[in-house]
Amino acid sequence: MSVQATVVFTDLFGSTSVYEALGNAQATRAVTQVTSWIAKTIESHGGRVVKMLGDGVLALFRNNRSAINAVVEIQRKHQQRMPQMATAYRLPIRIGVASGAVEIVAGDCYGDAVNVAARLSDLSGAHQIWANSAALDDINEAEGVRFRILGPISIRGRAEPCTVYQVDWEDDAPSSLLTMQSDMVPLFDPTQTDTLGGEIELVWMEKRKSFKSFDLPIHIGRLRQAEFVVDDPRVSRTHARVDWRNGGVMLVDLSSYGCWVRFSGSSSDLLLRREECVLHGHGEIALGSSFADLSAPVVHFSVSRPQV
Repeated sequence: MSVQATVVFTDLFGSTSVYEALGNAQATRAVTQVTSWIAKTIESHGGRVVKMLGDGVLALFRNNRSAINAVVEIQRKHQQRMPQMATAYRLPIRIGVASGAVEIVAGDCYGDAVNVAARLSDLSGAHQIWANSAALDDINEAEGVRFRILGPISIRGRAEPCTVYQVDWEDDAPSSLLTMQSDMVPLFDPTQTDTLGGEIELVWMEKRKSFKSFDLPIHIGRLRQAEFVVDDPRVSRTHARVDWRNGGVMLVDLSSYGCWVRFSGSSSDLLLRREECVLHGHGEIALGSSFADLSAPVVHFSVSRPQV
């Protein structure tokens, strides 16, 4: 039976290291506790859990809104839960969401949307939600939730790239869905960058610098005080900022003339004018002038994530 559905695939980030640290029996209890809670949250939003996959959950929703509400609640409430857990049990969640045609066979589900959701979960980072464009159709950004375009991303097994967004859920948003504790332990611990952090490398001409997630934010600009100086008259004194937010690397344009971002493998450029986007993989940033200007100052970037 073929149906239109929104597929959600959740995965516990870093579970391999938990099994190594705690042993199979104890780690299995910790993982099962989290995945069972995820399943209950999905069902409370009208979703159907198709199957549990070790440290993952595969689920279907009838509509996009219910799916996005569910995954935002999962990330927000899990953020509240983590500080109360022993350090070894703190397993961040990463989530992929895709909408499309799904084949239901003997209670299981198959199809392009299932493959895309699973792949987006794999590609995303700790605490992140990645969704294909179809999963955000007919949904407006709610208070404390924003959709940030990542651009076209190649998905293994698909001929055409998939337009992908990151669903940002703001930690400090006033919402009936979330009540934050004032003494909350930060999600990001600089001493554990190998499991939760990332790194961005910037290259301009002969200049090459790498920044860990706990080094961010940093600034790109003409000012000598900038962490990454690009000495070109088309570059503003403080042209752009690179942030670490919700487990991802964010480029924020601060300039008068904008930034152009080109991701590797993409045939289109993304223009930012006092706007921002998530950086992922490899690509280039043209500062103050488009890529059509062959003399434009172009910064190459590479964003890496730890292997888990």
